[in-house]
Amino acid sequence: MIDCAAYIGHYPFRYLPHPDPEGLVRVLAREGLTGAWVGHLPTVWHRDPAPGNAALFEALASHRALLAPAPVVRPDWPGWERMLRDLVERGAACIRAYPMQWGMASNDPRMIELARACGELATPLLLTVRFEDLRQRHALDVAPDLTAAHVRALARASEGRLVVTGAGRELIEETHWGLTPDEQRRVHWDFAWVWGPPEEHLAHLFRTLGPDRFVYGTHWPLRLTQNPRANLDLLPDDQRNARITDAGSLAAIRKTPT
Repeated sequence: MIDCAAYIGHYPFRYLPHPDPEGLVRVLAREGLTGAWVGHLPTVWHRDPAPGNAALFEALASHRALLAPAPVVRPDWPGWERMLRDLVERGAACIRAYPMQWGMASNDPRMIELARACGELATPLLLTVRFEDLRQRHALDVAPDLTAAHVRALARASEGRLVVTGAGRELIEETHWGLTPDEQRRVHWDFAWVWGPPEEHLAHLFRTLGPDRFVYGTHWPLRLTQNPRANLDLLPDDQRNARITDAGSLAAIRKTPT
């Protein structure tokens, strides 16, 4: 099982222990995971993502058997189309985008173009709802959570895959039931922020949306990696055999790193 929501690099708003590839490799082995899509935390807040993407590929170079780069493309930055093609050719597992941190509305045509371009390249577009709970955020961390309107607009605009990480039950349901069946099948969610017992939000979502709509994500090193595993282990008896989707199967074309 692939962890679709892991990071390396320092977080600007608090200290993170061991935010390095070597630490992540040890975490994957401990959790029994076969690999991870790895983002670069500092790049989230950079105007030009190119230096951060270069640092990400360099940091993962000796661990590519396990750690696949998940670089950033900003569709408001000059030359993003060429950057996207180059990153896919270099073996990017997915493309990360952060419209809330970039001040982009749900109907921003630049995000629509990015979603369409990722779809044409059979490369999932990964969106992040939040990094921390609103109650824990630093005063300088002013970006709001990703909205259902953003996800719906991108799902309707492209035939490509969307992976949304960090969503809770409310956002998942608000988005899912506002999409057509074909659009629903193109959107996958991790469940690191979905409540297990006693609320049983994850079991409810598995029953209503289906477990195949979900992928595995830990949000390491921002969150404890044991949370999603515990949620699966604590599912009610009627959900114990639920099979989620492995994120590694979402790209239609297997890309070879160069």
